[in-house]
Amino acid sequence: MYGDVPYTDLMPATTKSDRLDLRLTTAQKREIEQAAAISGRSVSDFSVTALVEKAEDTIRREREIAMSRRSFEAFSALLDRPAKSVDKLAGLLARPSIFVEDE
Repeated sequence: MYGDVPYTDLMPATTKSDRLDLRLTTAQKREIEQAAAISGRSVSDFSVTALVEKAEDTIRREREIAMSRRSFEAFSALLDRPAKSVDKLAGLLARPSIFVEDE
């Protein structure tokens, strides 16, 4: 069976139906084309890969929290403390909910 099936037949098909239009300066376009050619890829493939990598990095940095070991230990110590009792909150939680529908 080896060699009978083209490699691309074993890969899942990805349908690309969306487009993204960009306005570039001549210099920007030339630089992107040159970088794509150096990497042996099409301008589309090079551009999409670079944009997706940058998007993933931006999203990761937004969702990630970085802090020093000292700050993390202080934060952890606060989380490990026993919860304080808040009398008014306890009273509120003891009341029947106004969001429960009568049956």
